[in-house]
Formats: sequence, C-alpha cells, structure tokens
Amino acid sequence: MSYLEQLKTGGFDFENHLRNSALVSKGVIGEPKKTKTGTTICGLIFKDGVILGADTRATAGTIVADKNCFKIHYLAPNIQCCGAGTAADTQFMTEEMAHQLELLRLNTGRQSRVVTAVSRFCTKLHRYQGHIGAALILGGVDVAGSHLVMVSPYGNCSYLPYTTMGSGSLAAMAVFEAKYRDDLSLEDGKNLVIEAIEAGINHDLGSGSNVDICVITTKGTEMFRNIKTENKKDFARPQPYEFPVGTTEIMREYKFPKVDKIEIEENREGKMLIE
Repeated sequence: MSYLEQLKTGGFDFENHLRNSALVSKGVIGEPKKTKTGTTICGLIFKDGVILGADTRATAGTIVADKNCFKIHYLAPNIQCCGAGTAADTQFMTEEMAHQLELLRLNTGRQSRVVTAVSRFCTKLHRYQGHIGAALILGGVDVAGSHLVMVSPYGNCSYLPYTTMGSGSLAAMAVFEAKYRDDLSLEDGKNLVIEAIEAGINHDLGSGSNVDICVITTKGTEMFRNIKTENKKDFARPQPYEFPVGTTEIMREYKFPKVDKIEIEENREGKMLIE
C-alpha cells in the first residue's frame, strides 16, 4: 500500500524505480538489465535518390548468431528501411508497417509517402517509451522527392542528407563527415556507403560479415546483397573427420553377462517383479 500511495496520478510517470524496488524486494523479478546490441546501418541522399547500407552480423550476447542476416527491410516499392537494435523488434515493426502501407495503397490507389511511414513509426515508438528496441533509417523516393529519415527507439525523427545508427555508427559517421558532398553520383554514393559500413565492421565487435546496400530512385529499387564480403567463411569441409582405430587409448573395459530371457511376474500386491 505504501508503494501505491507514492505513485503519481495523471500525466506521464517516467520514474519506475519504486515499482522495480517493490518487485525485486518481493522476489517477483530480478534487477532490470541492459542489453548490448550491435549493428552498423547508414544511408545518404545522392543526386538521383537514396542509398541505404547495412552489415550482416546478428549477435546473441557474446555469440554471433547469424553471419549473413538481412537488415534492409521492405516497406513499400519506393521505401526501404534499415533496422538496428533488437532483431525481433525491427523485424516485426517493419513487417507491420509494410502491411499498413499496402492496405493504404489499396484504399487510395496512390503511391506510399515516406512521411506516412515516419509519422506512424514515431507514434508507436513514442507510445512504448523506448521499450521497443528499433532504431530505424528510412529511405525512399516519392512525389515530394528523395527522403532519408532517422527514427530513434524513443520516437523522435530527423530528416538528414546522411546518417548512421547502431553500435558501429561512430566509425561510419567519421567516413561520411570526411567524404560526403552534395550531388554525389550513383557510383560515388555506393562506394561511400560501402566504405562507411566497412568502417563499422572493422572497428565494432557487434558489426561484421558482409555489406548489403539498397539503391532507391524514381525508376525503382535495386538491392545489392553481399556486395562486399569482409569475413567470408566456407562451411564445406575438405574431408570428413576420420580417426584410425587406436587413436584413443582404452584405459578400462567392462563386460556384462548376456541375458537370454527376462521373466516378468506380479506379486500379491500387484507390483511387477523383473528377474
């Protein structure tokens, strides 16, 4: 009751330490723990559209769970989205948004707008106050031009000419700050995005494996899967494991007598006896 009496009434309450202390003291839950995520995603606007890029490493704590994870998600024919953070959150958030945009296109008969996806992402993420771990970079081309938008897990957004997110974002941003310029050509833009993702892969333990990029223009969307392979690993073994007899020394050997027949009887109490 003392916990309930201390709760504030009305408006937003961002102070959960009273709730957490009460639950921990009663043994209901343990102390909340922070989750370390890892990814490098980025994007830039060039003279004909937008280019997005991402690495392909998915981690589960200190374990590399997937070496070739696809982090560039489809939202609409003219809009793509890179996701960093919790893999499940980014996957289901982008799938849900793709379904909403598809229904909107069917109802209106018009092309999807980037601002529609951004406003809906921001509304939902702000509602959950950062508990949905989805850091997103949206890129798209619509009737209003080329757009590159960074959306944080807390629901704020920024329209930028270039941006990076994820644990490798600082290394990628260093490349953009040094080499980005307005009106980049397609090839220069692709090379710059690849270099930025490579910087994240080489300087961040949570990022790794390969480089994926996506080019969005008024003519359509073109995906370049594994355009650069930084940490290629061949799973094929040159020969199977074969060890000759005697490789492992036998220290002790047991032999059990052979049993020809097992008779099962029931005693007076109905219990089975095995002889």
